[in-house]
Amino acid sequence: MNDRRIIRTDNAPAPVGPYNQAIAASGQMLFVAGQIPLDPQTGDIVGAGDVAKQTQQVMANLEAILKAAGASWEDVVKTTVFLTDLQNFAAMNQVYGGYFSKGNAPARACVEVSRLPKDVLVEIECIAVVGTR
Repeated sequence: MNDRRIIRTDNAPAPVGPYNQAIAASGQMLFVAGQIPLDPQTGDIVGAGDVAKQTQQVMANLEAILKAAGASWEDVVKTTVFLTDLQNFAAMNQVYGGYFSKGNAPARACVEVSRLPKDVLVEIECIAVVGTR
């Protein structure tokens, strides 16, 4: 069974969104490559110009990979979000937050980048710890 423990301290800033300061975990590590909003059937970009729709597709792609590895969102310990414009943060965060409970969310970083593959608005990668349940 994988061990996943939330780390919280008052000696560092409290999370201001759906993430935690840190996660201590043991088990088999799963490193999921960054996903962009491509429809897996057609290879077409989903939600052109709409970061919320793009985030939904990115999360669906991540979820499919997690499931194929025998994992779920509960096993995710770290995510990195790449946005081409931090003005899109609130819309991305609203969709992203729907996949995690605030108390059990993974650690997260979010950065603005100058460009992403196929000129999409968002890319997300994650790390999960997979164990037998």
